[in-house]
Amino acid sequence: MAFSAFPGQKQVVDLLQRSLGRGRLAHAYLFNGHQISELEALARTLAKTLNCLQPVKSTPDGPAVDCCDVCASCRKIDGDTHADIHWVRPESKSRIITVDQMRDLMREMHLKPNEAQYKAAVIVAADRMGPQAANAFLKTLEEPPPRSILILLTTAPERILETIISRCLRLNFAGDSGWRPSPGQREWLASFGELAAQEQKSLMSRYRLLGALTKKLGEMRAEVEKALTARSPLERYDEVDADLRERWEDELAAAIEAEYRLQRSDLLVAVEWWLRDVWLRKMSLEGGLLSFPELSGTVRVTGRVSASQALENLSVLERTQRLLGSNVQEALALEVGLLKLNL
Repeated sequence: MAFSAFPGQKQVVDLLQRSLGRGRLAHAYLFNGHQISELEALARTLAKTLNCLQPVKSTPDGPAVDCCDVCASCRKIDGDTHADIHWVRPESKSRIITVDQMRDLMREMHLKPNEAQYKAAVIVAADRMGPQAANAFLKTLEEPPPRSILILLTTAPERILETIISRCLRLNFAGDSGWRPSPGQREWLASFGELAAQEQKSLMSRYRLLGALTKKLGEMRAEVEKALTARSPLERYDEVDADLRERWEDELAAAIEAEYRLQRSDLLVAVEWWLRDVWLRKMSLEGGLLSFPELSGTVRVTGRVSASQALENLSVLERTQRLLGSNVQEALALEVGLLKLNL
C-alpha cells in the first residue's frame, strides 16, 4: 500500500509527506491511532518510501514522498523479508515486549545496513514495553544510528513512559471524527439490542445475552486468525531455520492476540454507545445525539430503567474494559459485567 491508499488519514499523511519532501524526517515517531493494523500499514509504507527504488517525488530531483509499491525493495518490505526493516511485537505468552527483544533490536539497528538507504525499526504495541525494556530503549532513542528511523505504534499512548513519548514526534492517526461503528457492528448490535429489550428478570435470559456476545467474539477471533495466518511468512516459506520458524510462530500468535483484543474492545465500545443512547433517552437529551436512533430495542430498555441505573450501566462497561485490559480471564470479566447491567 502507498500513502495514497489512506484517504481517511489525509491530513496526517500530508504532514508526514511534507516532512519527507523537505528532508526533515524525525528520527523517531509515535504513531497513535484506533486500529493497530492500520498503524502497521502506515509504518510499512513509510519504510517502503524511504527505501523505494522507483519512488514518487514531489519534484524531479526531490526526496521520495511515496513508494511505488512494486519494486524489489517494496516487495521485500511487504513480505517481511527485507534484512534492514525490523519488527518487534509483544511476546505471545507474557504479552509484553521484553528487554531481551529491545536489546536484540538495538544491536541490529547499530549494524551497517545490508541494502537499505534507511534502516527502520517498527515497535508494534509500544505500550506493552516493560519498564526494563523501555529504559534499555532510551539510549538508542536519544542517540539513534545515522540514516535510521524508529517507529512506535500504539492505541494506548497513556501507557507509554513520558520519557519515551517526549523523544518521539507524535502523529495522531485516530482521525477527528471519533469512533464510528462499522456496518457489521450496527447489524450485530441491532440483534443484541432486541435480545436485551426482552425481559431480563431471569438468570437464563441474562446468560442468553452473554451467549450472544461470546458467540460474536468467537467469530471475530476466528476471522482474525484466518486473516493474519494468511499474511504470515509461515504460509509462504516451508523450509526455514527452526529458530526463525519459532520466532514467526510467536509473532503470529502475538499479532492475533493483539488484533483480537482491539476488535473485542471495539465491539464493547459499540455496546457502551448503545447504552449511552439509553441514558440520553432517559434524560430526554436524545435530540441529534443518539448513535443508533434506528434501534427499536433502545426505547423498551429505556422504559424499564431509572436514570441512575442507565448511568451505572456506562460505568459497568468501562470497568469491564479495564479488566479485560489486564490479565483477567475474559469469560469471567464478561460474565460479571453482563450480570451487573441494569436491563
